[in-house]
Amino acid sequence: MNPSDAHAVRRIVESSGFFLPHEIEIAEELVRERLARGTGSGYHFVFADRGGDTVGYSCFGPICCTQWSFDLYWIAVRDACRGGGIGRRILLESEERIRAAGGRRVYIETSSRDLYLPTRRFYLRCGYEVEAIVEEF
Repeated sequence: MNPSDAHAVRRIVESSGFFLPHEIEIAEELVRERLARGTGSGYHFVFADRGGDTVGYSCFGPICCTQWSFDLYWIAVRDACRGGGIGRRILLESEERIRAAGGRRVYIETSSRDLYLPTRRFYLRCGYEVEAIVEEF
């Protein structure tokens, strides 16, 4: 990771049209946290590059007080690059790294708003199951 990754993450999440300004700040802050604290931050990243340009990423980490559970905090692909399998490849690589770290379960939270329907469908196509629905999340 390097400092330019924070800007790349900002560009990716801004392009989606899904996230509010404070959420975009959080996505960028997690990169800075990882750069400052290393693996001690608890944040791990996978980046997808195309022609030297970062077009997608994920951020995941272990869930405190559990032995084998991880959260997938973020996964996003630049809007113009969606639909080509980049997100699926990022997710597969993230899962592989989680397994290598001893992870056995991955939890993903996403919004129940209609805007996120394609996101929820993506997770279902990738083999994830709905465990709970929090209305208006």
